[in-house]
Amino acid sequence: MTTKALLAATALVAITLSLPASAAELTVGFSQIGSESGWRAAETSVSKTEATKRKVTLKIADAQQKQENQIKAIRSFIAQGVDAIFLAPVVSSGWDAVLKEAKEAKIPVVLLDRDIDPSGKELYLTAVTSDSVHEGAVAGEWLAKTVAGKACNVVELQGTVGASVATNRKKGFDSAVAKNANLKVVRSQTGDFTRAKGKEVMESFIKAEGGGKTICAVYAHNDDMMVGAIQAMKEAGLKPGKDILTVSIDAVPDIFKAIAAGEANATVELTPNMAGPALDAIMAFKAKGTVPPKWIQTESKLYTAADDPQKIYDSKKGLGY
Repeated sequence: MTTKALLAATALVAITLSLPASAAELTVGFSQIGSESGWRAAETSVSKTEATKRKVTLKIADAQQKQENQIKAIRSFIAQGVDAIFLAPVVSSGWDAVLKEAKEAKIPVVLLDRDIDPSGKELYLTAVTSDSVHEGAVAGEWLAKTVAGKACNVVELQGTVGASVATNRKKGFDSAVAKNANLKVVRSQTGDFTRAKGKEVMESFIKAEGGGKTICAVYAHNDDMMVGAIQAMKEAGLKPGKDILTVSIDAVPDIFKAIAAGEANATVELTPNMAGPALDAIMAFKAKGTVPPKWIQTESKLYTAADDPQKIYDSKKGLGY
């Protein structure tokens, strides 16, 4: 190689090393809560697809709904020297220590789907979430409009205790109840966001409320619990969607099957694509130093039988739910 060629090659290497990492070189660790619901499974599936589109290596750690497993996964990602960490926090508190470790390692953290306590906000780059208070309010407003002033006793299936999304979906629904004196939440208990637990808790509600005769409606913090509740109602000889109204959140495929069958009434959509906006934010941050807004809000939408539920089911069933 001539001296001139050698100098040119050396300059090219120097320029290449000075450039920001391309998307193809990015590795992101994702501490996923688990697969407690169809929506969560879809989020994982869609996250993989969105990463592949952008040629990002996505490493997913399933925490099986345990915070200690998430903390271990984050520390493992830090040790591996990943470019960024995505965290779907199982609960809202107890993250300060491990997120400080990530910050000290200069690894940006992005929250997906759920937020953490305000004290930890300086420890993450951005949060990609829906407005879960708004979701609960939309559910409550739909119920108030549907019963049109009639007295309505509501039973509530809450999400995981301590999860920000459960707290906020309850808060939003309660705000609608407070504006409508005819609505009354008579029983409220956690169903842990699972179908099995939703069914079990609904069975206890039915027994406690005269075989379900005093229940006007069920509000569930997610569709999976509602699917379990629908099964409990059917086994008790009730007609869900008719004898007892239903409204829940997530818009997973199975709830659209239930709506199409007349066994469910309404759902509020939570998009499973949190990773797409998160990956775009990380890529811009890494390439140009662009700091995203602290909160990237995703869209929510109410669906009922008027929205061609069978068509929506067909469009969603391949997303990994």
